[in-house]
Amino acid sequence: MIRLSKSDKLLTMATTVDVAEMQAFIAVVVEGSFTSAADRLSTDKARVSRIVRRMEEKLGVRLLNRSTRRLSVTEVGRDYFERVSSIVKAAEMAEAAVAQRAEEPKGRLKLTAGAEFGTMRVDGWIAAFLHKWPKVTIETEYTNRLVDIIHEGVDVAIRIGPLEDSELSARKLGELSYGLYATPAYLQRAAAIRTTDDLKHHDLIMHAPRGRPGWTLVNGEKTAKVSHAPRCAFDNTIAAMNAALSGLGIVQLPTYMGEPHVAEDRLSRLLPGWARIAAPVHAVFASTRYMDPKVRDFVDLCRDGFKSDVERLG
Repeated sequence: MIRLSKSDKLLTMATTVDVAEMQAFIAVVVEGSFTSAADRLSTDKARVSRIVRRMEEKLGVRLLNRSTRRLSVTEVGRDYFERVSSIVKAAEMAEAAVAQRAEEPKGRLKLTAGAEFGTMRVDGWIAAFLHKWPKVTIETEYTNRLVDIIHEGVDVAIRIGPLEDSELSARKLGELSYGLYATPAYLQRAAAIRTTDDLKHHDLIMHAPRGRPGWTLVNGEKTAKVSHAPRCAFDNTIAAMNAALSGLGIVQLPTYMGEPHVAEDRLSRLLPGWARIAAPVHAVFASTRYMDPKVRDFVDLCRDGFKSDVERLG
């Protein structure tokens, strides 16, 4: 006949998880008495005592040492306390997450983004979000300065480029790719373009927000510097695009700006594969823990919208 040890018997028991019992035991250990635990749980001392004794009978071990003067936790009780504390914490967080997921987004959502990207991309995401959630209102600040979202009360910032180290949370929406473009009319009258070296013989239109025009183009492992003076230098990409659409020269644009004009035969793509390195785009917000439903849902919509635009533009 095979005899089971006490530990083997515990392992063969059917596991029954009762979070309320665990919370009662945790309260007793933390408070150091049944009376204080009962006050914490808004119940009576006798009920808490019965719960703990029932737990001991179910587990087949003594969790607490009782005397008329003091209460102490046994070694196995201490181990059990540490384990159930983690379980209860996880259960509480799961419950809070589900409750937030079920809540309808509402209230004011304050956003910030770069002026150009905000106008040409984020506007569409905002419209889709407001149509979906009628109880939300939106306040935006489109600016090229780095907004302090904590001190300025901003819920979500859409940022392009590498992120600085901070305690903020972020979700990557995608990457902004680039290309070289010019009008078919300009290309017909200008010299042929077969390599990046040929760009030195052309009129260039550059986005130079800090007054230092120049391009660093990459194609796989190859890199090319384009540093000769442009015919036009702008501190705004939309202005640079408009100059190119007027036939003034070659411009480097984000593909979301250039490709729609290619589809309409207003621009042509040059030197495929050559462009600046793609820039990451992130939604930045205060915390991922207990996210406000409107923040969570807006970030999800931005991610899906970015993916949809990339697939549409190819």
